[in-house]
Amino acid sequence: MTEHTVTAYDEELRALAGRVAEMGGLAETLVNDAVTALLTQDLDRAHRTILADSRLDELQQDVEMRLIRVIARRQPMGQDLREIMAAGRIANDLERVGDLAKNIAKRVIAIDGDFNASKAAFGVEHMAELAMAQLKAVIDSYTGHDAEAARSVRERDDEVDALYTSLFRELLTYMMEDPRKITQCAHLLFCAKNLERIGDHATNIAENVYFMVTGEQLLEERRKIDETGVTDQENA
Repeated sequence: MTEHTVTAYDEELRALAGRVAEMGGLAETLVNDAVTALLTQDLDRAHRTILADSRLDELQQDVEMRLIRVIARRQPMGQDLREIMAAGRIANDLERVGDLAKNIAKRVIAIDGDFNASKAAFGVEHMAELAMAQLKAVIDSYTGHDAEAARSVRERDDEVDALYTSLFRELLTYMMEDPRKITQCAHLLFCAKNLERIGDHATNIAENVYFMVTGEQLLEERRKIDETGVTDQENA
């Protein structure tokens, strides 16, 4: 390739990575806004979060189109091909994170004031902090091409899972003890499940970052714990 072609190719790859990084920042904001809306019962923020998800969808479609054009024009191989394929996979995970944040925002609207700052709500807040920390760390590992940081995110996935299991049992106990809390606890349970899935998507991104940087798969099996505390190897 001529020097001009190489420069143009490098710019295309940087632009693609920049779009993915932009998606990561927006996904972090959506999760933070959705959880804040939940804990403060801020309906306006919840509505804004739902509307803002469309921007994440647009960015994901833009990444797909850029990816297709680069592959068709440049026929990348090796490291370049890993970079491009990782961008597409990570963009898909981030789009799903946006959907999960939107789901939490919709729960805020469904609760519509029937909410108090219970101990369970603080459990959801703690779980959100962990999930958002994972998401931020894995986006940083992508932009920094840091394989070990990505591995660390993957290894910490069980922290979110364990907290979800604990919160699931706590919410069930509240519902059995006081039927008046069933509706509120059910909404919190769905929010907690969405946060647990956000943690899973952060882990998926970590695996793709590690492969993108090293060309190797993380072969250690991921342990997944369901809401009853049983190891789920099939869905790992």
